[in-house]
Amino acid sequence: MIHFFKLLRWKNLLLLILTQILVKYALLEPLRQNYSISLALSTIDFIYLIIATVFIAAAGYIINDIEDIVADKINKPDSIIIGKFISEKTATYLFITLNLFGVTFGYLLSLSIEKSSFFMIFVMVSAMLYVYSTFLKSIPLVGNIIVAALVSLSILLVGLFDLTPVLTKANQSTQLFFFDLIKDYAIFAFMLSLLREIVKDIEDTDGDHIMGIKTIPILLGRNSATKLTFILSIIPILVIVLYMSNNLYKQPIAVGYVLLLIVAPLIFTTIKLLTAEQKKDYKLISNILKIVMFTGVLSLLLFQFILLK
Repeated sequence: MIHFFKLLRWKNLLLLILTQILVKYALLEPLRQNYSISLALSTIDFIYLIIATVFIAAAGYIINDIEDIVADKINKPDSIIIGKFISEKTATYLFITLNLFGVTFGYLLSLSIEKSSFFMIFVMVSAMLYVYSTFLKSIPLVGNIIVAALVSLSILLVGLFDLTPVLTKANQSTQLFFFDLIKDYAIFAFMLSLLREIVKDIEDTDGDHIMGIKTIPILLGRNSATKLTFILSIIPILVIVLYMSNNLYKQPIAVGYVLLLIVAPLIFTTIKLLTAEQKKDYKLISNILKIVMFTGVLSLLLFQFILLK
């Protein structure tokens, strides 16, 4: 059973669930009570959204592992599950089943909020994850951007399904203002995810090279890719500091949180990229970026003290 949960990347799925819960109940629901914004998702609707998102994401992890069996034997031989603990046939059945359930719950959700066209979002994401794993991941940077975009979309989905179905001319400015808040988090998630995907590519250079996957570090070389990543790592730091100075300068608790738990770790990863040489160095950087994504998500709890003050 433990191998099953590892195959599904249970930690990543828990972070996804936590993110959507905090967007809904730490941001939007308090705003409904204090700013009288309109929301479309009932509790059962929101559960449908979580199930659809998690099942499709889990299916994406499975097909990615199926396609990476050979490369993983080189890149992370101790973490192999498919072919060792779970057969490729079983994994394929799991991939199909999870996709079907995810898309079905997405359909039920779309019907419930009377936005049947939204159902196609889940169909397209499901298809995109398959195309990414079987083809697009071998295209330099394109695969990285797609993964980062899908992570970002998982955040936007809450705002899209909760705010836009009840959008009217009367409440348009208020609804869109709070959708923009969610969009800011989605952009933050995109930047960190893209950075982390490139770092993981540098970490997995040996296996990707044998598989013929043309990632950025294979095309540019590990050293040049690391320098590029260093430059890219400066961007989210600048964006966050600028955002903080423009929007949070009157909130000392929020400023302290962002500086200590988001900016400081990002600065550390940037500095670490200057000296990174071994696989363990890139693994550390990747893990720290994941932690920053977690602390970034938890910062949603601050909005009830900022906006509702």
